[in-house]
Amino acid sequence: MKYLITLFFFISLLGNSQQEFSHDVYFDTDEYVVPLTEENRLLLFISSLDTIPVEKVAIYGFTDDRGTNEYNLELSQNRANTIKDMFSGYGIDLYLITNVNGKGEILLKVLNEEEVHKIRGLNRKVEVIVTKKSPKKQVEEEVSVVDEDVKKEKTTDDIKKGTIKKGDKIRLDKIYFKTSYSYITSDSKKTLEELAKIMVENKNIYFTIQGHVCCTQNSRDAVDKKTKKRNLSVARARFIYDYLAKKGVDKKRMKYVGMRRKFPLGGAPKLDRRVEILVTYVGKVN
Repeated sequence: MKYLITLFFFISLLGNSQQEFSHDVYFDTDEYVVPLTEENRLLLFISSLDTIPVEKVAIYGFTDDRGTNEYNLELSQNRANTIKDMFSGYGIDLYLITNVNGKGEILLKVLNEEEVHKIRGLNRKVEVIVTKKSPKKQVEEEVSVVDEDVKKEKTTDDIKKGTIKKGDKIRLDKIYFKTSYSYITSDSKKTLEELAKIMVENKNIYFTIQGHVCCTQNSRDAVDKKTKKRNLSVARARFIYDYLAKKGVDKKRMKYVGMRRKFPLGGAPKLDRRVEILVTYVGKVN
């Protein structure tokens, strides 16, 4: 009977295209800083997502029943925001995080007075719910990305000519990063300066900066040696974002995401230490 139950459970997981699993992070009274023991538990959980195709992540903050409604809503939101920042800092793409909500207090349910302190401790938490992609959707997205790369790859010359459109992708072939770091090599500066100039002049172009890494397994992100965090692809995209912002490109026109090692080019490793520009909107030229 035990083997039959195990087999049934395994089959049900395979058949569940939107499998969800969760993790709780617990906080001290009136605090939204994550205790060290809870941070270690959370990092283990985040690491377990490296080989899982994630559809979305929802983050919900809660408090115990003490405090006013206004205070509890603010505290629970701060707790949720803290966990969102930790997810981002350790390499989870922000676009996967679909909800970051403070839900306020959880009403106290007590069976006996001796349990009050324990139950309140369990209510001071953030609940993280991860939804896994269905195998079918994962395959469809991978095929779609390959097709789009073949059909729509452009250069900065297309921006100058006015032939760029939503969905086009620009691979910045001459922007390379130092191994294990988020800053560019010296021979990449000219290309980046030219990109900044083009983007400042073409204010109708909105885009997402996609960072990539090389040489990791199972599509994992790489470790940034400067910060010791496994979010190097995000850090590389953020480096370009910050540079363009300093050069005068409106931040409202830009987003940045880390693509980890999901889309290697198959050539020399330095080619995968790259950034690409995905055009998300093209407005009318005034």
